[in-house]
Amino acid sequence: MQLSKHFTLEEMTKSMTATRKGIDNTPGAGEIKNLGNLCYEVLEPTRAHFDKPLSISSGYRSEALCEAIGSKKTSQHAQGCAADFEINGVPNIQIAYWLTNNVDFDQCILEFYKPDDGQAGWIHCSYNEQGSNRKQVLTFDGKKYENGLPEMKWKGGIVVE
Repeated sequence: MQLSKHFTLEEMTKSMTATRKGIDNTPGAGEIKNLGNLCYEVLEPTRAHFDKPLSISSGYRSEALCEAIGSKKTSQHAQGCAADFEINGVPNIQIAYWLTNNVDFDQCILEFYKPDDGQAGWIHCSYNEQGSNRKQVLTFDGKKYENGLPEMKWKGGIVVE
């Protein structure tokens, strides 16, 4: 099922853990609607801006899958409102800055950020169609969350890590 021009339900629900553990990761109609909103409001604009495919590492997660990976059943992933992703060849911090300045979002987290490795970690971004998006921006280094994003380093007009 196509959720938007570039994103399918299959890629937004794919999980190696669910496959390995035999966990049903099938979203309901409400979660599918939320995934479509996330694709249209966050993922498609990001793909268009960077003109590169997004690699989705985690989209929808059933409550059972959330528990299996050590996440909470109340995760935005379980509602179909969040995705974890990166773009090959683009520093995650650059994606996070673009997102926070150009799309409506609920949460944008630069996860497992390492200042000296632009491809370390991933971006978690969520969207709530109810209009109550918090615009919460966080950086997680693997140990603690901090508000905001670290400063980007530039050299010759290019983001460097």
